[in-house]
Amino acid sequence: MEQNNTAHLPPVSAEVLWYLNNYILLRDYYDRTVSRIAARCVRKGNIAIEEYPFYSYILDVLEEISEVGDFVLSHKELYPYVEQKIKGGLAAFKKDLKEYQLELQKNSSPDMIKEDASELNKMKDALGPVSKTEDPTVGAGMNMDQLMEKLLKENNINPSGES
Repeated sequence: MEQNNTAHLPPVSAEVLWYLNNYILLRDYYDRTVSRIAARCVRKGNIAIEEYPFYSYILDVLEEISEVGDFVLSHKELYPYVEQKIKGGLAAFKKDLKEYQLELQKNSSPDMIKEDASELNKMKDALGPVSKTEDPTVGAGMNMDQLMEKLLKENNINPSGES
């Protein structure tokens, strides 16, 4: 719920205040866009929203909401304006921003994850060390025989069927 009576609030530059106003507009735009695309998905044979050809645009809007929200959070001089312009104030703002960021994180494409160094490092840690000095295809997967051999070995099963 945006209220325009900000005369009693501390002065903030128009450039900085623009970010809060833009966040509010983006949030509304995102909600309307998702609703609209969901309706289109139903008309296209009830496809999943993730299968919509322009789904990545939704993620782009989420990313922009996240970036603008982080800017607002980092500028404490905007907090009184957040209290005035957003229903539920700063607590609601932080909760909503966290939900948008979580939604973005859950639906990020591999290309988006590549841009986030911490995500790339998490993936490397999960995969473990991989040296390609001896075999350039290491880590690319196993053929079916190698997979079966590994599974049998992990389950202490002799290839002849004996335990």
